[in-house]
Amino acid sequence: MSPQHEPHATITIDQEAALASGAERLTREFDGAFGRETIDRFLHASYADLAARATVPNYLPLLTEKFARQRLRALAKVDGLHVDGKPTVLFLCVHNAGRSQMALGFFQHHAGEHAVGWSGGSEPGHEVSPVAVEVMAERGIDIAGEYPKPWTDEVVRAADVVITMGCGDACPVFPGKRYEEWTLPDPAGWTPEGVRPVRDEIETRVLNLLAELGVPART
Repeated sequence: MSPQHEPHATITIDQEAALASGAERLTREFDGAFGRETIDRFLHASYADLAARATVPNYLPLLTEKFARQRLRALAKVDGLHVDGKPTVLFLCVHNAGRSQMALGFFQHHAGEHAVGWSGGSEPGHEVSPVAVEVMAERGIDIAGEYPKPWTDEVVRAADVVITMGCGDACPVFPGKRYEEWTLPDPAGWTPEGVRPVRDEIETRVLNLLAELGVPART
């Protein structure tokens, strides 16, 4: 592995300043739900989770804030601090780089504001598959801004439905949740021609899931 692609696990002064700014934004956003100590704890835990596999450190503070926001929203739902009635679906695969990212992209596109979608991986990769980004762009859906991340307890607990795709025993299991395994091949390393049928099958399954959840799908 060349030096410019080595993971970055330390925090520079600039990154620390960016994280502090993120903490201020999250503190205002979750005012009345969580205190600054909780915000800082989730922010730095999220940084540690992402930094271990990050290859572009300049984006770490931004991705960390985004990940921490998702985790805090999940915790608020678990603790009964935020109840909006929207179904929440979590898509899980091994690397959170291909199948689960395409599923999330379709879910967010078709569900719009009527449902909440998240994704994660049992062994997150370093980046979203460029081929997955390419074939989703062909459908007018941009997943280039997404990033592989691990699943966390509060995110799984907050999900109403957990869709797993090939992570086997590594996928988390909590009682009382709806679990569904989507048996799909892992398209890692495939050409766009090979990935397109998988992409289309994922969209079909997402649309079926939305219908089962009573969520109107946008065309």
